[in-house]
Amino acid sequence: MPQTTPFAAKFTPNPYGSSHSHYKPVEESYGGLIYHDNNLVSGSLEALIQHLVPTVDYYPDRSYIFTFLLSSRLFLHPFELMSRVCYLCVEHHRVGDPQIDKKRIRDIAPKIVQLLTEWTETFPYDFRDERMMRSLKEMTHRLAFGDELSRRAMQRLIQRLLRKLTILGQYEESLVTSSTAAAAAVEKPGGVKAKQHVVRREECVLNVCDDPFILAQQLTHIEMERLSYIGPEEFVQAFAQKRPSDNHKSFFSKRRASNFEAYIEWFNRLSYLVATEICLPIKKKHRARALEFFIDVARECFNIGNFNSLMAIITGMNMNPVSRLKKTWGKVNTDKFEILEHQMDPSNNFYNYRTALRGATQRSATAHTAREKIVIPFFSLFIKDIYFLNEGCASRLPNGHINFEKFWELAKQVSEFLSWRQVICPFERDRKTLQYLISVSVFTEDELQLASYESEGPENNLERDTRRSLRYKPTTELSCTQTCLILKFLSAQQG
Repeated sequence: MPQTTPFAAKFTPNPYGSSHSHYKPVEESYGGLIYHDNNLVSGSLEALIQHLVPTVDYYPDRSYIFTFLLSSRLFLHPFELMSRVCYLCVEHHRVGDPQIDKKRIRDIAPKIVQLLTEWTETFPYDFRDERMMRSLKEMTHRLAFGDELSRRAMQRLIQRLLRKLTILGQYEESLVTSSTAAAAAVEKPGGVKAKQHVVRREECVLNVCDDPFILAQQLTHIEMERLSYIGPEEFVQAFAQKRPSDNHKSFFSKRRASNFEAYIEWFNRLSYLVATEICLPIKKKHRARALEFFIDVARECFNIGNFNSLMAIITGMNMNPVSRLKKTWGKVNTDKFEILEHQMDPSNNFYNYRTALRGATQRSATAHTAREKIVIPFFSLFIKDIYFLNEGCASRLPNGHINFEKFWELAKQVSEFLSWRQVICPFERDRKTLQYLISVSVFTEDELQLASYESEGPENNLERDTRRSLRYKPTTELSCTQTCLILKFLSAQQG
């Protein structure tokens, strides 16, 4: 049987390219698996599960393990896959003779441990499902029947997994706490139509950190920390259809891409923070200084390879309350900002950005320093690419086979994300700046608009009517939920 091909040999260097070979490949079939020129392209679900299971003489390629564990959740729950794997690894090969069974388990145990190690380290969230943990512990008992060393290895595996899940749980709890605190901070007693004025806080980012390079470094700390907690399975679950059986207290119902969503919310917060800091000062020269500062921060983010913060800053500056401040913009040299906008121009499917991202990825691959390894993609576009890959290709072929070519490509993109995610941020932490970025209050959309009109008055009847309606809104409406700037930006630019 041909071996599954590692990612480096399987895919073209450019995941966004559209070139296709017209060479007609040779098709072969092995036990329900279809190969084209020795590359696995499709198979029945049962055959693909069997291909995952190690034997005494066989261990699946690591790229196949990752690809199948990532994509299989579109067709069955991880606990269902775990049950099948455990059965095929141990029970399926029992012959009833205790001595023979013990020897068979001892021979295959190291490979079972290796497979489960890869599963628990790459997809630890799967094991929040109590059924997964139960299967893992049952496998430990089964391996103890044949091999004490493997039993100990399984115990160490479970201990590492529990430590990781504890850390992940603490992180998610901190997200809930910070979100609750942020919601309480903007909650206002309301219901009365009284004339509204924006309450301007005295503190501003320039009083905390006036060095664009240091602020860009602290933004990179936040980005990389939040990226590190996003599980690869979240990219699949975000687009998976919820099934009726998901009502069970299980993997899908307990956790639906929470870290994924938290990272998008961070993008929104940063965009609103930038807009708030620019609209906050009453004096024009102070607003101009804030504008220039964030332009320099955005440039430093680009140089670092932090494209997500770069786009969040540009998005904040392009919000109407900021973009309408013509007198303020007139005090600023916008050449640097226009260059950055050009780099993130959405035309031609973000061609300029994709070129810069490839350059950053190549720099990371040949890096000599930790700083050169940093690649933080514009996350919403990364999600969009995966979404269209999922929607644009059928997951099942007409003959009922799983379209594994599609999942090779999905795994290629997600594995590249994992390589970016595992980089350790090399910059020194500035706790005061980090705390400010994460917790300082920001204006809501309506408050931004009011602050903008108070800084530079309405220029036409429409703006005057808008200001009037905002001033006499019930105060509860000033605490409206922030809309998703990412999706608004993409739809506005590419619609």
